[in-house]
Amino acid sequence: MEYFPLFTRLNGRRVVVIGGGDVASRKIRLLRQAGASITVVAPGLSAELADLAADGAIDHVVARFRAKHLRGAYFVVAATDDPAVNSAVFTAAEKATVLCNSVDDLAHSSAIVPAIVDRAPVQVAISTSGAAPVLARRLREQIDALIPAKFGHLARAARRLRSRVTARVADPEARRTVWEHALDSNAAQALAAGDGTEAEFRSAVDRSIDAGQQTEGMAWIVGAGPGDPELLTLAALRALQDADVVLHDRLVSREILMRVRRDATLISVGKQSGCRSVTQAEINAQLVALVASGKRVCRLKGGDPFVFGRGGEEVEALRAAQLAYRIVPGITAAIGCAAYAGIPLTHRDHVQAVQMVTAHGRGAFDNIDWQGLAESRATLVFYMGVGRLAAIRDRLIAHGRAASTPFAIVEAGSTQQQRVVTGELTTMPDVAARQAIKSPAIVYVGAVAAYAATLGWFEPTSETDQAPVYATLGATA
Repeated sequence: MEYFPLFTRLNGRRVVVIGGGDVASRKIRLLRQAGASITVVAPGLSAELADLAADGAIDHVVARFRAKHLRGAYFVVAATDDPAVNSAVFTAAEKATVLCNSVDDLAHSSAIVPAIVDRAPVQVAISTSGAAPVLARRLREQIDALIPAKFGHLARAARRLRSRVTARVADPEARRTVWEHALDSNAAQALAAGDGTEAEFRSAVDRSIDAGQQTEGMAWIVGAGPGDPELLTLAALRALQDADVVLHDRLVSREILMRVRRDATLISVGKQSGCRSVTQAEINAQLVALVASGKRVCRLKGGDPFVFGRGGEEVEALRAAQLAYRIVPGITAAIGCAAYAGIPLTHRDHVQAVQMVTAHGRGAFDNIDWQGLAESRATLVFYMGVGRLAAIRDRLIAHGRAASTPFAIVEAGSTQQQRVVTGELTTMPDVAARQAIKSPAIVYVGAVAAYAATLGWFEPTSETDQAPVYATLGATA
């Protein structure tokens, strides 16, 4: 975060604008909407500003800028086309501890003015930290088209009803739930669209209070997808925003966790080999206890909760406790990582089935039907198999799978750390060792794995992250 976003009240406060031309005029229009008391320091004024000065709407100091002009200022805007003046204004503002915005001069600004979508009292501010103002304006146009023109009516109605809700619902978390249910109501949507009335919305708020929904706990068992936050479903995003508590796995990325509601409690319940881990029984007990206490809990898992995610066990625990739950599927790692590596799991010319296998947990590895896997023409997908690559190779080949069968390993698929290695089954552990492949990674075995070398399209964009590695089929060096 290069700039801290902040809304500040300018009503009645002294704001000094240096410059009297068209750039200054544009800034002054915004400042006047905020009720600022504006002083313009400039040798001359544009026609628009001259009219405002004549009407007493702004004060005009006929002078070139001096540091003394900032006395008593709350905020200063340098709106000149002279870098030397902007620099002098910035230096004086820094000494006076006054925030300064130099228009189109980031080096001499301690504050920047965002692009604004105004649905007063609702405001949306968009900033690119000064890097691309035109991009900020483009975003503003898109957001402006999404927010109903009458949206401010809903906000004003909610403001008038705050004391009513506070008087009837003492607990802050319960109040938040009441508001969330009320704002999701048809009455709220109608009021925001300009088709409803405040009385109808007030009734919706009262119904939310009377229904006692604020005391009912809820669990969302949510799949976070393979890692790229853009692959979150809309339902998953809603759960992240509605939850009071988020129980998340170790592999859920920081970028995804940043989409959690700011005041929610984050609890890591991840498991990691070789470390003291929270047991599944402990996770189940914690989940049940939180929901039973009236909390809305998002149990956030990588991939899909019902594909090697133990989501079924957690739902069983919730159901046994007679607690409410919802299941939000995610893009499973097998599918997401394959797509980002360019691997078609099925292909008309090669394979018509997919088999997903876990190489970890409760003796699963020894109980796998290796004969069936070796003889199958399906694409084989191994979860949690990085630590057993040699054993996977040996058992498949021992049961009849061709040593030349293509493989691909996708490490940290769909994230900025994604790496892909390919080769022939017989070389799989050696290639992975040379490239230092580590968990989390998905292993693909089958004819379609070869496509990773030709159809791969995704490359990390971060300059500091390692680019994908593609080892050639059968490579030994």
